[in-house]
Amino acid sequence: MIIQQFYDKGLAHGSYAVIRTGKMIVIDPARNPQPYYDFAAQHDADIVGVIETHPHADFVSSHLEIHQTTGAVIYCSELTGATYPHETFDDGDVIQLNDIKLKAINTPGHSPDSICILLVDEEGRETAIFTGDTLFVGDVGRPDLRENVGNITAKKEELARQMYQSTRQKLMTLPKSVVVYPAHGPGSLCGKNMSPDLESTIGRELRENYALQLMDELEFVKTLTTDQPFMPKYFGRDVELNKAGVVNFEESIAAVPQLDADAVLDKDILVIDSRPKAQFRDGHLHGAINLMDGEKFETWLGSIIGPEEKFYLIAESEEKLDILIKKAAKIGYEGNIKATLLVPASANEVSAVLDLDNFKANEEAYTILDIRNTGEVAAGKVFNSAINIPLPELRERVGEIATDKPIVVHCAAGYRSAAGVSIIAASIDNVPVYDLGEVVTEMMKAVH
Repeated sequence: MIIQQFYDKGLAHGSYAVIRTGKMIVIDPARNPQPYYDFAAQHDADIVGVIETHPHADFVSSHLEIHQTTGAVIYCSELTGATYPHETFDDGDVIQLNDIKLKAINTPGHSPDSICILLVDEEGRETAIFTGDTLFVGDVGRPDLRENVGNITAKKEELARQMYQSTRQKLMTLPKSVVVYPAHGPGSLCGKNMSPDLESTIGRELRENYALQLMDELEFVKTLTTDQPFMPKYFGRDVELNKAGVVNFEESIAAVPQLDADAVLDKDILVIDSRPKAQFRDGHLHGAINLMDGEKFETWLGSIIGPEEKFYLIAESEEKLDILIKKAAKIGYEGNIKATLLVPASANEVSAVLDLDNFKANEEAYTILDIRNTGEVAAGKVFNSAINIPLPELRERVGEIATDKPIVVHCAAGYRSAAGVSIIAASIDNVPVYDLGEVVTEMMKAVH
């Protein structure tokens, strides 16, 4: 038997392949199915099934494409309300993979339709469990993503109560030796306290996971519904996309139009310029948002831009454009791209550069904007006078920023502030808007 984890660091997403004597099942696949095809070919195996633990909010799955390409059966809970061809997979249902079994366990909590998949080996031992977004290493799935979307909607308090029962009655009663394979790791927005480890055991989670410690249901609900991270704009839409299934990956990215660099752009369409901020500051289109390519590009793209919003995508090379189209596709945003283009000659607007010595000597002469998330700010402010508007809310709340002084924007390390400054500068032109950038890390050390 082979169990293989495929891990996408950008979305902190773990998917899995289970192979037994020439047959392979894929669990919670990412948007691009090619790695699973390659792995099956490498082991001379046929993909016979795809299991979706729930309709994911944070990425688009390739379950329908794998079914269409290989004929593999898609399995999911009946509660999903899936509109793609599938077989239901709920409590008591078993997939026989030659001489091993994959058993469904309904575990509502992260979503009403969540399942976990228990692996029973050829000797009848419960050896591993694929927990989707129910149980993570050090955490459990957040309960607040299905209040308004999906086949079944539920309030976060109700789902938190269901998570209490799912963990206590079903997962915590498993043998301590059972290996836990979750669908997410650290950095995912599907939980709040994940360990850097990408697998665990039931025994370790019983000892170390805060959510599995002794507490009553009321305390659990309060704990689980408090201090969850922000919810990107795209999450609700991806639940609906995954409930239906999406078009093939290669076909969809190939359909994204490309323009010549000197093409005339529609003035009503947002521009995302993905270049490093030094290049952006030296010359960019008026109103462009500097969302740099980086490890979390797709998360911030889907946090700043609405799920129905179109945008142009600028990069410094064809290779970069190809990479970024694929990143956008991971969250189902490739169809939002009006067109891609290389840097146009008209990109000649220059960003203001902060006089750091003057700022340090005269902080009160500036409006300081902290665009970190509220939880980060609660853990400690860098500047006492700073106002806080988290980056995902900035486009909608830019009118709240006072414009009687020059504006200095900061985050935690400089990535988000580059985007924040460009958003504000597109709307405010009567005072300069400055990016504190990476210098903030030194100031944070001084404060703490």
